[in-house]
Amino acid sequence: MECRKRTRASESDGPSVRRSSGGTAIGSDGSDGDKEGDCLQGTSDTFSGSGTLVWRSWLPCVTMTTGLVMAVVLAVAQAWCVNAIHENLLWFSQLTEVEREISFRTECGLYYSYYKQMLQAPSVQEGLLELIHDNLTESRRTINLLQRMNIYQEVFLSVLYRSLPIKTYLEPVYFYIYTVFSLQAVYVIALYLTAWLLSGSWLAGALAGVWYILNRVDTTRVEFTISLRENWSLPFLALQVAAITCYLRPQLTSLQQKVMVWLMFVTTFCFCLTWQFNQFILLVQALIIYSLDCVDLLTTSQVTTLYLVQVSGLLSVWLLQFCNSMILGSLVLSFIVAALFVRHCQADLKVGGLLVRLSKILLHSVLVFLLTFIINYLTKKALQVRSDEHIFKFIKSKFAFRPTRDFDASLYLCEEAFGLLPLDTLERLADTLLLYPYIPTLLLLSGTLAIAALKNLRSEGGSEEKDGAAEAFRPDVAYNLLHTLLYGLVAFSTMRMKYIWTGHMCAVAAHGVCSAELWTLLLRALRCNSRILLRIVRYAVPLLVIGFLYFKFWPKLMNELSELREFYDPDTVELMTWISTKTPKQAVFAGSMQLLAGIKLCTGRVLTNHPHYEDKDLRDRTRQVYQVYARRSPEDVHEILRAAGADYVVLENSICYERRHRRGCRLRDLLDLANGHIMDGPGENDPDLAPAQHPRFCEAVQTDGAAYAALFTRTFQNKTFHVYRLKKKRRKTPRSLSESAAAP
Repeated sequence: MECRKRTRASESDGPSVRRSSGGTAIGSDGSDGDKEGDCLQGTSDTFSGSGTLVWRSWLPCVTMTTGLVMAVVLAVAQAWCVNAIHENLLWFSQLTEVEREISFRTECGLYYSYYKQMLQAPSVQEGLLELIHDNLTESRRTINLLQRMNIYQEVFLSVLYRSLPIKTYLEPVYFYIYTVFSLQAVYVIALYLTAWLLSGSWLAGALAGVWYILNRVDTTRVEFTISLRENWSLPFLALQVAAITCYLRPQLTSLQQKVMVWLMFVTTFCFCLTWQFNQFILLVQALIIYSLDCVDLLTTSQVTTLYLVQVSGLLSVWLLQFCNSMILGSLVLSFIVAALFVRHCQADLKVGGLLVRLSKILLHSVLVFLLTFIINYLTKKALQVRSDEHIFKFIKSKFAFRPTRDFDASLYLCEEAFGLLPLDTLERLADTLLLYPYIPTLLLLSGTLAIAALKNLRSEGGSEEKDGAAEAFRPDVAYNLLHTLLYGLVAFSTMRMKYIWTGHMCAVAAHGVCSAELWTLLLRALRCNSRILLRIVRYAVPLLVIGFLYFKFWPKLMNELSELREFYDPDTVELMTWISTKTPKQAVFAGSMQLLAGIKLCTGRVLTNHPHYEDKDLRDRTRQVYQVYARRSPEDVHEILRAAGADYVVLENSICYERRHRRGCRLRDLLDLANGHIMDGPGENDPDLAPAQHPRFCEAVQTDGAAYAALFTRTFQNKTFHVYRLKKKRRKTPRSLSESAAAP
C-alpha cells in the first residue's frame, strides 16, 4: 500500500521592410549573432563558392532542428509534470466518480458540468439545443449558455470525444484534463519561440522553458484549477505574442507577413473565445500598439493590421456567442475605433520638431481617450450593457483608497487573489535566478527605447532618416518590452493577473541572457569587446545558468513529484450522495456560488445562482440568496428564496462561522454593511450603521425555533452542511380568518 498524506480539500476556490542604416540595432541580428534565427524564419543561408566548407550549408538547419527538438522535450516535460502533480495531489486515478467531480472546485465544476452534459445528451444536436435553451443553471430562467459563457471548448471536446474511437481506452474526464495539460505544452513552446525570435538563439528558448517549469507556483495553477478559463486562453495568448514578435521582425517576405497575420488572427480568436476577460487583456495590448505608434516604432500598415486583427477576433467571437452585447460594449473596441478615427483626422501628427511632436501626441491622446469613453458610454446605453459593471466597480474601489459598501466590489476586494502581488513572489522568482537577469534587461532596454523614441520624435528629415532612427530599436523587441512592463504593472496591482506576466517574463529574461546586442553593449562598457569573447559569453552564461538550475532544483522537483497525497472531503461526498438519492431531479437548490457549481456537476439539480458572475440579474439574485447569512427574519428569507424558485437551501458552517477572512471581509460582514447593520465581533463600526432587529438566519435556523420550523424543515446535516427544505406558506382559510377575528 502507498502511504499518502490526506489533504483536506479547500472549501472556497503590405507593410514596409525596414533595413539597418548602419551600426548594430538593439535586438537586431548583428554580425556577431547566430544564424539560426534566419533558419527559424524559413530562410537558409547557402554558402557556395570555392573554399567554402560543406558543413556551413546545412549547419543552420541542424541548429534549427536541435532547437525545435529541445522545444518539444521541454513542452512534454511541463505537461508530464503538471499531470503527475495533479495525480499525486489527489490520487485522482483511485477516486470514485463523485470524488473526481468534487475535485473540480468552484467555477471549474460549473464549466466541466457542460462537458459532461454534452456527453450525456442523446446526440450533439440535442446537446447544443439544451445549452442554447438552458433552464437548469438558473431557476425560473431560460438562458443561452453559449451566449452567456465561454464554454465552446467544452462543446468542442465533447464532440471530439464522441467522434474519436477512444471510448474504450480513455475515460471522458481524462480526455478533458489531458487536453488542458497539453495546452501547457503549447504554452512552453510559445514562450520558447518568443525567446528564440528575440535573441536569435535557441538556448534562450531552452532557458525560458526551464524557468517556466521551475517557477510553476507563479506561472500556472492548472494542476488544481483545471477548468479555469485562463488555463485554456493563456496558451493562445502566448502563441499570439510569438506571432506578433515574428510579424514585427524586419526583412520578412510578403508571404511570411501574410502567414503571420493569419496566425495572429487565429490565436487572437481562440484567446477571445475561451476567456470572458479577453477584452481587458486586449485593451492593454492595444495601448502597447498605440504607444509604439506614437513614437514611430511601428509603420502605419503594421499598426492598422494589429488593430484589425484584434477587432476581427472579437467580432468573430461576438458572432459565435450569439451577438453577445458585452463584447460590443468592451473598452478595447471603443478604443480601437477612436484611435483609428483620430489618427485618420490628424494627418500631420508625425510632422514637426520635438516639442511640436510632444504637444501633438498629448493632444492626440486626449482626443483618443475622450472619444473612447464617449463611444463606450453611448454603446452601453444603446445596448443596455451591464454585464461587466462589477469589474469597473472593483477597479474604481481598488484605486479609490477608501472603503466601499458595494457588495459586488467587496467580494473581489476581500479575496487575496485580487489584492496586491505579495513580495514573496519576487523572492521565489529570485531564487530561480529569473529576477536577476530580468531587471537589468528591463532597465537596459527601457533606457535604449527611450533614447530611440526621442530620436524618432526629433527627426525632421525625410522618411529615410526616420526609418533609420526607428531602426535604433527593433519593433518586435519594443513590443515585448512594453508587453512585460504593462502586464507587470497589472500583476503588481492584482495578484491573479500575475500568470499573464510571469510566463512572458521568462522569455524576456532569457532574451537578456542570450542576446548578442545586450552583451555587446555590456562588453563595450567594460572595454573588452571582441567577437570571440562575445561568442563565449553568449553561450557559456545560459549553459551555466541551466546547469546551476539543474543541480539546485532537480532534487526538489523529484521530491515534489514523489510526494503522495490523497483527496479527502467526506462531508461533501456525503452531501452530494444524499442530494442524488433523496431529492427530486427537478429540485431547485440555493446556497453559495461555489457549492452550487459542484451540486450541478455531481447531481444535475437546478440552481438559483452560480459563480459565472458576468450578468447583472444573476449578481442581484446572488446577493439576495446570500441573505441566509445575514440578519434577516425567517419570513424575509423564505420569501426571497421562494422568489428565486428554491426548494432547498444549503447552509455552510464555514461561511456562517467564517474565520478565514479578517473582520469586515467575512461574507456575513459584507452583507451586514450592505444592509446597514453593525458587524459581529469587537471593532469599530461606522456611525450610520444600526443594530439588526433579527438574529443571523444561518445560526438561528439551527435552533429549530417555532418561527423557523414553520417555514423550514431540516432534511440533512453533517459537520459541515445543513440542508433545509422550504415549506409552503399556509393560506388562511375563511374559517381561520373568522376565528382570528372573533378572538379577543
